[in-house]
Amino acid sequence: MDNACVENLDPRIRRTRQLLQQALEKLLLKKDFGEISVQDIADAATVNRVTFYDHYTDKSALLECVVGTRFGELIAERKICFEGTCSSALKPIVLAVCDYLGSKKNRRKKMEPHLESAVIAVVRRMLLEGLSKGPSGTPVPLEIAATTISWAIYGAAQEWLLMSHRPPSEEIAGKIVALVEPMLRVVHGA
Repeated sequence: MDNACVENLDPRIRRTRQLLQQALEKLLLKKDFGEISVQDIADAATVNRVTFYDHYTDKSALLECVVGTRFGELIAERKICFEGTCSSALKPIVLAVCDYLGSKKNRRKKMEPHLESAVIAVVRRMLLEGLSKGPSGTPVPLEIAATTISWAIYGAAQEWLLMSHRPPSEEIAGKIVALVEPMLRVVHGA
């Protein structure tokens, strides 16, 4: 996670960030993301705009942190450890994406395309962190690999959500992993 999401912070900083995150989440129940201003978020969090900008560069960075926090919870529930070559971690990542998108089903339209960007950024960062722990000298730049894989996971999960007779997330996750795993092998030159 980036510095805006780190939990080893001064309690006052952590509290302010929690207030800002909670304010955004509450506002999203009433308004589309595009209709929410930084001032709206600051007012709802009972802080001023300057304080908002002390913690986040913009409202998209705040949304990414909100998504990252929830992802962190979903990943922690699955006790995932992605270390580049650990393809067993792909399924929990895919399940986390499916679960997260499924939980936001009724609010997704209010956050698109911002939710898409935030989810992809969080998954990309997780993959990049894990891939960087793997063997060096890979034939594909890690940034490109992490971006490609994160888009593939998100796109497949999004398509799964649109299915009229949607299979359980556990079932579809296995299929998505089967599609994505070869990309991971290419990164490691296998």
